[in-house]
Amino acid sequence: MRSLALLGAATLAAGGLSALATGTAQAADVDVARNGGFESGLTGWSCSGGSGAVVASPVYAGSGALRAAPAGQDNAQCSQTVTVKPNSTYTLSTQVQGSYVYLGATGTGTQDVSTWTPGSGGGWQKLSTTFTTGPNTTRVTVWTHGWYGQPAYLVDEFSVFGPDGGGGTDPGPSLPGAPAAPSVSGQGDTSLTLAWNAVGGAGGYHVYQDGVRVRSVTGTSAQITGLTAATSYSFQVSAYNAAGEGPKSAPVTGTTTGGGGNPNPNPSVPRHALTGYWQNFDNGATVQRLSDVSAQYDIIAVSFADATATPGGISFTLDSAGLGGYTVAQFKADVAAKKAAGKSVVLSIGGEKGTISVNDSASATNLANSAWALMQEYGFSGIDIDLENGLDPTYMTQALRALSAKAGPSLVLTMAPQTIDMQSAQGGYFKTALAVKDILTVVNMQYYNSGAMNGCDGKVYSQGSVDFLTALACIQLEGGLDPSQVGIGVPASPSGAGSGYVSPTVVNNALDCLARGTNCGSFKPSKTWPGLRGAMTWSTNWDAKAGSTWSNAVGPKVHGLP
Repeated sequence: MRSLALLGAATLAAGGLSALATGTAQAADVDVARNGGFESGLTGWSCSGGSGAVVASPVYAGSGALRAAPAGQDNAQCSQTVTVKPNSTYTLSTQVQGSYVYLGATGTGTQDVSTWTPGSGGGWQKLSTTFTTGPNTTRVTVWTHGWYGQPAYLVDEFSVFGPDGGGGTDPGPSLPGAPAAPSVSGQGDTSLTLAWNAVGGAGGYHVYQDGVRVRSVTGTSAQITGLTAATSYSFQVSAYNAAGEGPKSAPVTGTTTGGGGNPNPNPSVPRHALTGYWQNFDNGATVQRLSDVSAQYDIIAVSFADATATPGGISFTLDSAGLGGYTVAQFKADVAAKKAAGKSVVLSIGGEKGTISVNDSASATNLANSAWALMQEYGFSGIDIDLENGLDPTYMTQALRALSAKAGPSLVLTMAPQTIDMQSAQGGYFKTALAVKDILTVVNMQYYNSGAMNGCDGKVYSQGSVDFLTALACIQLEGGLDPSQVGIGVPASPSGAGSGYVSPTVVNNALDCLARGTNCGSFKPSKTWPGLRGAMTWSTNWDAKAGSTWSNAVGPKVHGLP
């Protein structure tokens, strides 16, 4: 708020000496911005290209903050028009997080203003500037935006303090609406996992079981435990904020699994895991059976599923002839043996030549149903999404949640996007990963065949270095994924990819840098992520061809992370 001295100066400049001399009270400054704390979603705000969204964490204060992500030629500008008084001075300020965050005002009638910060070091930083309105100015547009090629930025507690222009002040949050699309996203003998769509302006959510409130959470999912096996339950969800609790959602029914549960349960993925792709074909690498895959690998991704004539549908055909007479019965027995040894075997969907497309509700249902059928037939622990021709986040999310509802909480869900797919949280892959974060195991981005890419510090890094691995992993870690959901994907040998191979030593240095803050290159993250999941390679076959050099070096490093 402006000081009394400033108010006095403004009054004197306007010829108000007699008012001050006689002691007439001067009106206090007010905040003419609306919904500056983003407690009511994006009400009152307009963001370019649909780039803005309200998140519940991190926030500077209250229950929400603006998160906006630049993409392409869009700098993710979010703005609103405020009502002001002519010939008046206003203080514009906000709290920000991120690199190259801008704050400003246009249409002031005098000198338009702006200010910016090159970075906030991972914490909140205040931006502030002032502007003076012209003699005929009653409306001013105030705005904030990021910068091209930079990660998403955060804004909270946005304010415009000055004389009341007659447009009213922020009325505060209103009651949130009812959460939409509640669903059961996971099942167990004694637990059910619920998920629902976010509600704008919500500070959190209450979960009701058969009419009784049982949980309160800030996210859009919750696991309800202590249930009885083979029993159906009804749930509803409501949203709340500072104004109170909104209406309940439509009811959703979930049924726990039978008392014995899955007769062949999936083993848990270890805290730090090594992932390897196993080739169901012969391309010059060592031909392997699953039983030949090194014990260093915790997750084995069988490559690949085949597209069917049904949109979104997949099948799997073992290349018995190409694999030296490897039979389906032997393959299924090897899947079971790997699982008995504590490993996870998943079916990878996509690859360089993958043509599977999920772009509507019908194809999403087909993918979930066919994937679940293959999991039951072969004993797969889950699936891997390796679509290199892009994906639709809305319908892929629908498919993955439908599969999770069938498979339960032991589902292993992995992804292997290309580096370009994870440059921004507004990309389809990144959106999908965040949308299924509660059921996602790990994203093993492919740090190869990439050329040069932006790191989380805004600098450009070329593949083949420690900096490329760490600065790009940092984008995912700062963009919303849990450290346990981030892995480093690299070729096992120079023959495994067209470009981007790095020695196991470089991979291990990158793991140390991210998890411990040691062995970094020129880029050193501002924090460490000891919970980092691990690393991935293409492929176990190329690794074997090179004498298992990669797995024997990187496996122990991954398993020895803190």
